Amino acid sequence: MQDSGNSGDPQEQPADAGATVSETVDERLLEAGRLLFAGPCEFFWAANNISSLPPMGAPEIAFAGRSNVGKSSLLNALTNRNSLARTSNTPGRTQQLNFFALGGPPGEEKLRLVDMPGYGYAAVAKNKVEAWTRMMRSYMRGRATLMRVYMLIDARHGFKPPDLEMMELLDQCAQSYQIVLTKADAIKRAEEPASIAKIEAELARHPAAYPLVLATSSRESRGVPELRAAIWQLLEEQGGLPEAG
Repeated sequence: MQDSGNSGDPQEQPADAGATVSETVDERLLEAGRLLFAGPCEFFWAANNISSLPPMGAPEIAFAGRSNVGKSSLLNALTNRNSLARTSNTPGRTQQLNFFALGGPPGEEKLRLVDMPGYGYAAVAKNKVEAWTRMMRSYMRGRATLMRVYMLIDARHGFKPPDLEMMELLDQCAQSYQIVLTKADAIKRAEEPASIAKIEAELARHPAAYPLVLATSSRESRGVPELRAAIWQLLEEQGGLPEAG
């Protein structure tokens, strides 16, 4: 698997405690991220088992989270589209790995976005959950082009047991992942630092976790430019994209 952007122990990465993400992201990265996600983006592949994955090509980043965490809404906000990823009031609707080509048609794209199956929905049959888990484990362990998993957590609730299980799976796969809070508009701004600090304390126990937590609101587009910038920076550091002009 490709090196996923962490140099040595991810907990040794510097973090500017007390500063907001927007205060630590420079304008070049914000603009580069904006331009990347302003490009064309289209669905091109769905895989319901490991043998049906598309051939490897452009770098991939994946999005994981509990059912109804707001994953589809965030993907739509990132790409400035209303219906790139389907949103639904029915948890567990995404039951496969959905691949989107960003920045060009399939085969010429700069980046692939991967929408992973939602997890933690009790009404889904146990055998289906086990099949999803096997597929995600195989994908995260064996996909050389997968650079990072962005794990979405509802800002109102923090970590739930299914999230901790997913983090253990990511740790076992030695797959770099970063926490992105969704629905940050649903909590008071004054409460956000304490919520992030609590999450960061848990992350210190997970070897594959990247220490910086990003807070977003798809409804208000808050934190979305910073997430785009973080994705650009990751790909740039790994040589996955040309230098921003």
